[in-house]
Amino acid sequence: MSDASAIGCVGTLIVATRGDRGAGEVLVTVRGSKEAFLAWSHEPLPKGAKVLVVDIRSARTVVVEPWDDPGRTFPGPN
Repeated sequence: MSDASAIGCVGTLIVATRGDRGAGEVLVTVRGSKEAFLAWSHEPLPKGAKVLVVDIRSARTVVVEPWDDPGRTFPGPN
C-alpha cells in the first residue's frame, strides 16, 4: 500500500512547518496506526495545529493545509 492512503487524513503537527522555507512533521493515523510524515504547507503552521493531508510530494512527505473540523460546535453567546 502506498503513502497515498494518507491523503484526506487529519493529523497534528508535531514540528511546525515554515511555509516554503522548510518542512515540519505531522502525525497521522494511517492503516490503523500512527505514522509520522514530513509535512510541507503553503504558509507557516504552528506545532500542535490540526491539518488535513491534501497531497503527496514523495515517499514519506506530504502537503498539508490548516484544518478546522466542520463538525465541531462552538458555544453560542449566553
